[in-house]
This record gives sequence, C-alpha cells and structure tokens, in this order.
Amino acid sequence: MQFIDRTKIIVKAGDGGHGKSAFRREKFVPKGGPSGGDGGRGADVILKVDRNMNTLLDFRYHRKFVGKNGGNGDIKNQYGKNAPHCIIKVPAGTLVKDAETGEVLADLVHEGDEAVVAKGGRGGRGNAKFATSANRAPTFAELGEPGEGRTLLLELKLLADVGLVGYPSVGKSSIIASVSAARPEIADYHFTTITPVLGVVSLGDTQNFVMADIPGLIEGASEGIGLGHDFLRHIERTKVIIHVLDASGIEGRDPVEDFYKINKELELYSSKLAKRRQVIAANKIDLPQAKENLKRIEEMAQKEGLKVFPVSAATKEGLNDLMRYVYQMLQEYVEEPEEENPEKVYTAEEDNADEITIKRDMSGNGFIISGKSLEKLVAMTNFGNDEAIRRFQYIWRLKGIDEKLREKGIKEGDSVFIGEMEFEYKN
Repeated sequence: MQFIDRTKIIVKAGDGGHGKSAFRREKFVPKGGPSGGDGGRGADVILKVDRNMNTLLDFRYHRKFVGKNGGNGDIKNQYGKNAPHCIIKVPAGTLVKDAETGEVLADLVHEGDEAVVAKGGRGGRGNAKFATSANRAPTFAELGEPGEGRTLLLELKLLADVGLVGYPSVGKSSIIASVSAARPEIADYHFTTITPVLGVVSLGDTQNFVMADIPGLIEGASEGIGLGHDFLRHIERTKVIIHVLDASGIEGRDPVEDFYKINKELELYSSKLAKRRQVIAANKIDLPQAKENLKRIEEMAQKEGLKVFPVSAATKEGLNDLMRYVYQMLQEYVEEPEEENPEKVYTAEEDNADEITIKRDMSGNGFIISGKSLEKLVAMTNFGNDEAIRRFQYIWRLKGIDEKLREKGIKEGDSVFIGEMEFEYKN
C-alpha cells in the first residue's frame, strides 16, 4: 500500500439559504403582514478521525470538498432546511494547518476527534424578522451568508509508542520484521525502506506496544537533506526511541560517530526529541567484526547514561530482552509537559468580527475595506431592493465608515472594495 503522509486539500462550507420576502394573503387573516421565513444554515466542513484509515492516500485524487447550501426560506414563515455537515475522515495523528498562514487549526489524535475547519454560512432572515412598530411591512429579506473556504495542509504523524532510528542499512527493518508481523522490504542497499512501517510487538496477552520503523536518517536530515523532514515528524509522537547501530561496521562507518550524528539531527529538528528516552540496539552482533566495536559502544553508552543491548536481527539474539526492556520503559513513561508557547489552535471565537481596516489598493485610486462583520453585511444584502439598500446605508453610518475613509484621504469618485463588491464614493 502506498503511504501518503502530507497533502493539501480545498474545503468550502455551504452557503446559508436566502431569506424570503412574502406577505400573508389568506381569507380570514386581515392585515396578515410579512410572513417570509428564514433560510437554513449551510453545511460545516468537519474533519473526523476514523480508525480504518492509516494514510492520507484517499486525498491524492479527491482534494476538493464542498458542503451543501442551506435551503431557502419560504412563505408562511417556513424556514429553509439546514444542510447536513460535510464529514471528511482522516487517520489518527493528523495535524491540520492553514496552507496560506501555516496556522495550526487542529491536532487530531484519538478515535472520534473532530474539528470544524470551515463554518457554514448563516441563513438569511426573512422579512418577518425585520417587522417593527415603525416599519410593519418590510419588503426586504437577507441573502444567505457565504460559507467559509480555505486551503488546508494535512500532515500525518504516526502514532507509535516506539520509534526505530539509525542510519540506512543498520538493520531497523530486519528488527521490526523479527519482532512483529510487519513485513517491510529488506535488501542490501541504502534506503530500502522509503515509507514508515508500523508493527505491533506482543510480549503477552496484554503486553503490547506499537513500534515504527522510521526510514533511514542521514547527516543534514534536519535541514531537509535526504528523507529529511518527510519522516522526522513521525518520531515526534513516540515515547521511546530505539537507536539502532551497526556494531559490525561492515558498511565502513563508525557506529559511535553514527550515534552522535543522528542525535544531533534529532536535536536540530526538535529540542523535545533530544530529551526523549533512548535505548541502544547494537545490531549485527553475530558478525565477527562486531566484538571490537561493541566494547566502544558500551563505553559510549555508559558515558551517556544509556542501556545497550547486543542484538542480531538475523538470529534474533537479544531481541526478546530488548523488547521487554522497552516495554518496561513505556510503563515508566511520564507525559511530557506542554511547551510554554504551544502552537496556536484556531477557534472562530478568537476572531474580532467588528474590527475594520482600510488600506489603499495597488492602483492608489481605490480603498479596500476589510472586516468580517462588514463583509458579511455586504454579502447578505440584496442590493436589488431599495429598502435593503437603505438599511445597509444606515448600518454604514453607524459604523462611521465615511469618517474613516475621509481620514484616509478618499475623494469623490474613488472606488471602495468590500469583499467582492465595488462601490463608488460620493459625498
């Protein structure tokens, strides 16, 4: 199965249904008055964790998701139907970011976790909602509010208890194949493993843990060299790291130097990774060249305060002891405290809807006004109705937009842009 762990998708929530402008014209109902119903709410776009998914492969060809629009209001105060939510299933461990700003919107880790990534538009109010003692027969209704749309970056970080790290060809794939039912490709060349492989290690009825074979790291990986960032992210969620070294040195590298080089890359990528608990697996101990290097590895491990297990993936020597020690480490694992400045998680309530900003456009002959409440007002106003226009002008004056534009130096005939609408300024 092809492993996809990073992709972009486009989401668009449903628009709200339009409100209705209508009046009662029924026998025995004198002066029935306005009876236009409200529009229904547009569909939210929601990401939800599904345990049956383990990669982002489904998004390779299906990248655009659009929620349904709410139903329009009708006569006799009939409300439009709310649209059902658009549910997008993702695997556990999916990090969701805004592709344009890089802002973290959600971190979906557990089965059933969900996040609203695009909110559906509110239904427009029917003319019955605008009736007052001063205006008993309003003829206008609101249009539906447009639903939110954005481009998302989905990143999958494997949810494994234990991660195997080390240079290519040190035997990580052979180890996971020996202790679990995982069957990664194994061959005598570098970068045989080009996708992370998960395996379940079972030591008894209830003594189980998930181990991930992380593709070979090399010097410079923290800067994106080799497989780089593509797979370093998968180590972040692991609780214990098994650092696999080629004790035989058959590839012509020094295992002690390899240990420090890989740990340096982990530290450069994340300071938290540098503090993650490690145990050393000195692999290929069955080869005659390993005995000399093993003594140096043990001296280095003692200096670093780490435990070393001489193992052989080929003969399975020492693997059972290593797995039992790792299981004990997991039992003693203490959840790491959150960082003082964790990545910001998006919530719609944090946005200041009433904030208005005005700036000149690129030509210098127009002004762009930004503000969620004002943009919503423009989108929901029916400019084909005179009464709706008068209401828009009234709210415009209440917000003091004219004064703010004059402070910016606007002149007669200049263009004013709000959302997708263009207006001509007149004193």
